[in-house]
Amino acid sequence: MPGHLRIEPGMRVRLKKPHPCGGHDWEILRGGIDIKARCLTCSRIVSVNRHKFERRIREFISDPEDAANS
Repeated sequence: MPGHLRIEPGMRVRLKKPHPCGGHDWEILRGGIDIKARCLTCSRIVSVNRHKFERRIREFISDPEDAANS
């Protein structure tokens, strides 16, 4: 779909606002209409509407290929 960011399982992203635990970095577990992501600080898993999640992304930390190689 045009207009959507490429969000795939294994990607790591940094969000604009911190999670209540203080972490900004998340790993994508599932893409689609809802994004399922895991906080890399406290391991909490959340499901967020794709549109809302895309607006909260500050930067992409790594691609799925980077995670597979490490």
